Amino acid sequence: MKALLCERHGPAETLVIRDLPMPPPGPGEIAIAVKAAALNFFDTLIIENRYQTKPELPFSPSAECAGTVAALGEGVTGWRIGERVAAWLGYGAARERIVIAADEAVRVPDGLSDAQAAGLFVTYGTALHGLIQRAGLKQGETLAVLGAAGGAGLAAVEIGALIGGHVIACASSADKLALAREHGAQEVIDYTVEDIRAGLRVLTEGRGVDVLYDTVGGDLAEPALRSMAWEGRYLVVGFAGGAIPKIPLNLLLLKGCDLRGVFWGDFVRRDPAAQRANMERLLDWAAGGHIRAHVHAEIPLERWVEAYALIGDRKAKGKVVLTL
Repeated sequence: MKALLCERHGPAETLVIRDLPMPPPGPGEIAIAVKAAALNFFDTLIIENRYQTKPELPFSPSAECAGTVAALGEGVTGWRIGERVAAWLGYGAARERIVIAADEAVRVPDGLSDAQAAGLFVTYGTALHGLIQRAGLKQGETLAVLGAAGGAGLAAVEIGALIGGHVIACASSADKLALAREHGAQEVIDYTVEDIRAGLRVLTEGRGVDVLYDTVGGDLAEPALRSMAWEGRYLVVGFAGGAIPKIPLNLLLLKGCDLRGVFWGDFVRRDPAAQRANMERLLDWAAGGHIRAHVHAEIPLERWVEAYALIGDRKAKGKVVLTL
């Protein structure tokens, strides 16, 4: 089988495609013929050894995939060959076949493409976990999303609007903000031309933001935190801006607000039942058209450098997916 491999740490150009033996499923496992493997911002970090997850070399990137059941291990019930399936691995999905525990896979409903299904886990899974389990976003509350047109931010815009939040999309260009509006944002701020703190103050009529979903970090974090409402919840999701901000803790005291981490990967490990329920909910929403699961580009595995560049250069609006 073909596999995209990181054999030494470095930029995307250092990855290689190798032919590897086809792995058989063991007891309680299924083999999946991968049709689509989605990329995320952390895929640009993990291959350079700059991410908190540090796999042993060599490894395949891509944390999530969709395809069909190719083989069943001993004792597996409830699955049949050829069924459409999606899975979260953490890393290792950019290859033609993977093997996982049967209870870690979820069925893909009709009407949802492989690329859409592959891209739901990290961005939409994080958004649902963050907005529901971590923030407890309520209908009518204000939700501001930093980096609102990337895969992670766009998912939060869609889910926030779906569960009744008043969504303010914050992004770095007019076309990105237009995309966020298409996905449910009611208000927008271009933080390259407008002061984000002032903009949020105006759009919330001075009351502040109830929930802030921050995928960017960097220089935007402190002014965004200063824009929180009393008892607001600031969700730390990622650092696509490159820098991890240093937060003045006195702001939490003065605002009476919370700073909450959203570590979806560990949530999956610690509460697999809740994670499965979240994913089944998301897949049903996507199949029913309630969320669009926007895919920016589907790129053949052999053109992985192009796919990585879309993410690294912050040109992706929605998900970038490698196809096999």
